[in-house]
Amino acid sequence: MMRPILGRCAARCAPRCAPLGATARPASRVLLGTSTWRPTRQYSIKAEAAESSKPQGLDASKLTVEKTTKPKPLKKAEELVFGQAFTDHMLSVEWNKDAGWLAPKITPYQNLSLDPASSVFHYAFECFEGMKAYKDKAGQIRLFRPDRNMERLNKSAARIALPNFDPSTLLDLIAELVKLDSRFIPEQRGYSLYLRPTMIGTQKTLGVGAPGSALLYVIASPVGPYYPTGFKAISLEATDYAVRAWPGGVGDKKLGANYAPCIVPQREAMSRGFQQNLWLFGDEQFVTEVGTMNMFVALRNKDTGANELLTAPLDGTILEGVTRDSVLALAREKLVPEGWNIVERKYTMQELSDAADEGRFLEAFGSGTAAIVSPVRSISWKGKLVDCGLKPHEESGELATKMKGWIEARQYGDEEHEWSYTC
Repeated sequence: MMRPILGRCAARCAPRCAPLGATARPASRVLLGTSTWRPTRQYSIKAEAAESSKPQGLDASKLTVEKTTKPKPLKKAEELVFGQAFTDHMLSVEWNKDAGWLAPKITPYQNLSLDPASSVFHYAFECFEGMKAYKDKAGQIRLFRPDRNMERLNKSAARIALPNFDPSTLLDLIAELVKLDSRFIPEQRGYSLYLRPTMIGTQKTLGVGAPGSALLYVIASPVGPYYPTGFKAISLEATDYAVRAWPGGVGDKKLGANYAPCIVPQREAMSRGFQQNLWLFGDEQFVTEVGTMNMFVALRNKDTGANELLTAPLDGTILEGVTRDSVLALAREKLVPEGWNIVERKYTMQELSDAADEGRFLEAFGSGTAAIVSPVRSISWKGKLVDCGLKPHEESGELATKMKGWIEARQYGDEEHEWSYTC
């Protein structure tokens, strides 16, 4: 049965989802040991379409819903493997250059039908987002900072010549999908409904050019902890023989083409007993990201003795992680009053090794939507293991544990906050 659904959630929740300002604080120059690093221009191309173009007619009032006649059985929470189970329905919206966005549809989860010549298959016209829906203690559905995901999806799409959309309208549509499949949202702490908005180029041509047609769709997957071992420290292999991103590239956009080339190096690291790669860049071996997460390290400053939470800057090679931004905001809110310095700058693997040797390396963790916070025990680099500050019996440092708790409190609604979008 098909029925129209009027867009409601965007108008109701838009004030709580107003774009939040970027947190990066550019510095004119930063001292790195005995050398001085001077930031140059922002290498990544600024995709103007993501910021200045008018929305291309995405209309939530035209949504139709076809409910499944074969509801799937629910899996037990403890049986969920990340990204392998899916809900009953999906959202899809087609676009073409002549008509703009067509009527959105929620249909039973199903295969896509695409021409073999579709541009997504040949030239990687594909971008996506990762976000989650949660149930609070009262059973209310919440999304965590979805405005940031919509903003980033628009930037990614614009960078590869795919169409933009009105963010609040897409949030309205996603909210309808989440409410329809709300029975799939696990109620246990640490579990959620992972949402995957995706946009692909669908024009059937082997000519290289901007696609004249595209498909935006959203699927949902009930998930538990990203790592099967749970909230436990991982070990990294510092990787300099392969590069995740480079100046002038698209490392700051969430494109599928960024991920496939990282799998072989990850398999290499795992074959040597490490869970993830720590991606280094350049002759200086700057630390960039860890696996598919942003990287944070806590050190005692060599000169002042003050505690620092350090992460790489958004220079065009680092993904603008929503969780990264949340960690920085929480750190400035809660750690600065305790005397911490929160620093965004380039830093090297040599700096981390020196800090470990001198007893100044306090802890390290990755941050991302899937794992939220992932503590790091050690880093393999140049034939040595760099100790990241954990005691043998510890699986997480004090800071990573606190940060995970602070973020989850806002995700699950324990602490009412503007980051929480209720459906």
